[in-house]
Amino acid sequence: MAKLSLLLQLLLGLLILFTPSLSCPEHQKQALLQFKASLINATTSFSPKSPLALLESWNSSLDCCHWDMVNCSSRFDSRNVVALYLEDLVWSKEPIVLSSTILTPLFRVRSLTHLVMSWNQIQGELPGDGLANLTELVHLDLWNNDFNGSIPSQLFHLKHLQYLDISSNSFQGNIPKEIGNMTKLQHLILRSNELFGEIPSSILNLKELKTMDLSYNSLSMEIPVDIGNLANMTNLDLNCNKLTGTIPSTIQNLTKLEILHLESNLLVGDIPSKLFNIKGLKRLLLGGNKLTWNNNAKIVPKFTLSELSLRSCGLTGEIPGWISTQKTLEILDLSENQLEGMFPQWLAEMEVGTIILSDNNLTGSLPPSLFNSQKLCALSLSRNNFYGELPNNIGNATTLGILTLARNNFSGKVPESISKIYGLYLLDLSNNKFSGNTLPDLISNVQLQIIDFSSNEFSGEIPTNFSQETIILALGKNKFSGRLSRNLTNMSKLEYLDIHDNKIKGELPDFICQISTLHILIFRNNSLQGSIPICISNLTSLQILDLSSNLLVGEIPKEFGNLAGMIETPDGFSYFNGFGTNYYTIGTKINDMIVNWKKSKQGLSFDNLKNYSLLDLSMNQLSGKIPTSLGRLKALKILNVSLNNFYGRIPASIGDLKNLEGLDLSRNNLSGSIPQSLTMLLQLTILDVSNNKLTGKIPIGSQMDTMNNPNFYANNSGLCGMQIQVLCPEDSSSTKPPEVERKETWFSWEGMVIGYAVAFFVTVAILYLTEYCVPVKPPNHRSQQRRQKV
Repeated sequence: MAKLSLLLQLLLGLLILFTPSLSCPEHQKQALLQFKASLINATTSFSPKSPLALLESWNSSLDCCHWDMVNCSSRFDSRNVVALYLEDLVWSKEPIVLSSTILTPLFRVRSLTHLVMSWNQIQGELPGDGLANLTELVHLDLWNNDFNGSIPSQLFHLKHLQYLDISSNSFQGNIPKEIGNMTKLQHLILRSNELFGEIPSSILNLKELKTMDLSYNSLSMEIPVDIGNLANMTNLDLNCNKLTGTIPSTIQNLTKLEILHLESNLLVGDIPSKLFNIKGLKRLLLGGNKLTWNNNAKIVPKFTLSELSLRSCGLTGEIPGWISTQKTLEILDLSENQLEGMFPQWLAEMEVGTIILSDNNLTGSLPPSLFNSQKLCALSLSRNNFYGELPNNIGNATTLGILTLARNNFSGKVPESISKIYGLYLLDLSNNKFSGNTLPDLISNVQLQIIDFSSNEFSGEIPTNFSQETIILALGKNKFSGRLSRNLTNMSKLEYLDIHDNKIKGELPDFICQISTLHILIFRNNSLQGSIPICISNLTSLQILDLSSNLLVGEIPKEFGNLAGMIETPDGFSYFNGFGTNYYTIGTKINDMIVNWKKSKQGLSFDNLKNYSLLDLSMNQLSGKIPTSLGRLKALKILNVSLNNFYGRIPASIGDLKNLEGLDLSRNNLSGSIPQSLTMLLQLTILDVSNNKLTGKIPIGSQMDTMNNPNFYANNSGLCGMQIQVLCPEDSSSTKPPEVERKETWFSWEGMVIGYAVAFFVTVAILYLTEYCVPVKPPNHRSQQRRQKV
């Protein structure tokens, strides 16, 4: 036997020695070179990251099997290209038009088993005819492009396919029933598209399926009742759809299941207790439905979870004690329930990374041991009944990134030790009873970008000891006094500054204009004096300016017509652009900002602020004429200059404010007629010109016909018209004002609540991705694995 083995090795060596060296087929090399040429031609003019560097090895003098990102087969008789790992070839902050036709040359490489084209900003429909050529395909990854249209039917004829990821695109339509043809499929990832309709029952043919991720679409109807027949399933993610019905009882048959994510659907019924018998389950996320928790059930879970969400599941009584058995828990979300009692000591000592208990009825003080955790990265306890002072050792929680305690009854001073939490990103202490004339020095907390101390009892001068990285600073409804400090300008990235309802006095200083990043500036209801600085017109991003209820004098600077952020609304805050990705396990939702309208306050969704513009100078002592230049502020939705001393005519240019929904000119000394140009304001829902010296006929036509509340024209003895049912001399006959249906807008004016306030508070919601409490890098986590030789 030894001699035979030696002979075989000798023959094998001779075979290798005399076998000619094989290279990839010439037609495959030429196809790849054509792809490279097309890519370079399409991206050279705008991409800061040229594919030339990544594809430098792709040249005609080398065997394409030796090129980067290319793998070939290792058979003796051929060296066909079998794998292309072409993720993240181009990247740009600017819009890129990279047509899906750029893939055409690749479809000529028919020997491909693995094709990865993720993160390339490819647009257009996925070429089905080309895909049909790749009959040997086992692994297809088109994640994070911009493909649109329907999923091509040819895709579902690739019967060898085991891995399919077309997530984070713009595919539309139903999931084709032909998906059941791919019986070898093990991983199906269709997340973050625009798919709708039902989950086809044919998906139950995929007996090898381990991962099914259909999250972040608009899928409806019920989860297939026999989904429990997919016995190899380890990851079932259907969150953020519109699925109805109950959780199928057959899910308990998925004994290999590790992730069950059904959050944010329309599911109803009881939470099946047998889910707690699935031993391998690691992530159980059921919140945000209409599910019902059996508070009388005795739960003895057989699993050990890392994530648990029972948000809005009807939990009552104390926090369930069985959770204390989950020693590896990293994320706990029990928000929006009716939980009572105190914060459990056992939970404080469990070293949970993210704890979300907001919107319950919990009470008592916080246990100091909670802040000795070296894993706590997010704590949301907003809208409960907690009270007492914060523990002095709060600064020991050095890993904390998000702390929201809004709308409780906490009191006393904010502990100085909080400044030791250097990774703190968001701090919301609003709507409590915190007090003190000094605040902790947070200048060194360079990660801290969102701060809300509004609606407390803080006093003293306006604090400025915040990091220069601060983006949002809300200090409204406190007892701050004195003058504004120049140190505010140290926060050079500030975009949102709200100091309403305090006791600030003195002139509105010019140095406020040095904060060039401001989008929102709210100084309402203070005692500011002097004139409005002309330099405010240089704040090119300013889209909301509220200086109402102060003691300002002088004229409106005509330069306000140059406020670029009110002419065309900016792209939005860096908060919107970056926060969700920097801390991607926690998503923040900044709730309604309240804006004034006469004796009412109206909620404005913070999510809409990037598309919103407002100018409120009401209740001051301003005088002069209303500048015609304000007619250039075409993005304005609200213009309020009421309760001042303006005189002269209403500028006809106001009719150019095409997006205006509310216009209040009341209680001034305006004269002349109401401009006919106001009929061009097609979005207008409120017009108040009462208590002026206006004369003539009220314009008719379009939205002006709906402005028929006599109170909004009162005390203008010279006005006439159908809106107030006063006959004008030039009208020969009286006509009854027509019934006109008011045009609905996305901004509601219905609520009538006395007061002037800005409600700015932050709630926290889990996004549940794959890792926790660390800054995110654009995912490339699969590339190393993919580049192994096939």
